[in-house]
Amino acid sequence: NLLESELFGHVRGAFTGAVDNRIGRFEAAHTGTIFLDEINSTTPKLQVKLLRVLQEHEFERVGDTHTIRVDTRVIAASNRDLVDEIAAGRFREDLYYRLNVITVFVPPLRERAEDIPELVAHFLRLYNQQNDRDVRRIAPDVIEALKGYRWPGNVRELQNYIERAVVLAMDDELTRDLLPETMSGVRPPRVGRTIDLESLAAALVERGLIDAGPLSEDLFARIVSRVERELITQVMARCDGVRIKAAAMLGINRNTLHKKLRQYGLER
Repeated sequence: NLLESELFGHVRGAFTGAVDNRIGRFEAAHTGTIFLDEINSTTPKLQVKLLRVLQEHEFERVGDTHTIRVDTRVIAASNRDLVDEIAAGRFREDLYYRLNVITVFVPPLRERAEDIPELVAHFLRLYNQQNDRDVRRIAPDVIEALKGYRWPGNVRELQNYIERAVVLAMDDELTRDLLPETMSGVRPPRVGRTIDLESLAAALVERGLIDAGPLSEDLFARIVSRVERELITQVMARCDGVRIKAAAMLGINRNTLHKKLRQYGLER
């Protein structure tokens, strides 16, 4: 119901937590354009409703019987081959053909290594601004390492690594040692069972207190907010940016997640 409500809206009382009427993304995008990311992850029920709005330009809000008509351009993206998804019975063939008017294939990052320098420069500007840093220079061996990596996580993985490097950099240069060990084919050491989460948390707080000094007046932002931001960043990456999935994994509602993303400059 959450994803259906996000796209098509709902009326008060349609489900638990629906305290007011709410318009959905399709209604808000009337005479405009809506972008549907990860279209392959939609449920069979939602695919039926998407097919109807694409074919008939109409739908009902969740919990309502009133039909709403819209005129909306739809752009959809998938990280899997939809033909394979059809063969596996996970995606409707009729919806595929209704969506497949103009196809734009974006090769994975490993097949367009020439784009990496520009992407790195873009993410450096972005995360320098968000973290109030000034990492301007890139060591030559960094670009070579990035171009030689296979990028199983595609552009999002690169984005995560550059953000990590900006936060960890000690000066204005992005150096090879700031990149994860996985890029060298070396797996990071596993955390043994003797090091539990409570011990790691205690060590993190202790390090934060030492770095902050006795006169610090921003310990919450230095420690708690950084951990919260990192948690949200990693969960969003695991959920491929799908906010409803991320909110469910975090155990918070979608509105709270939206506020946190805006607070930490993570909206994309």
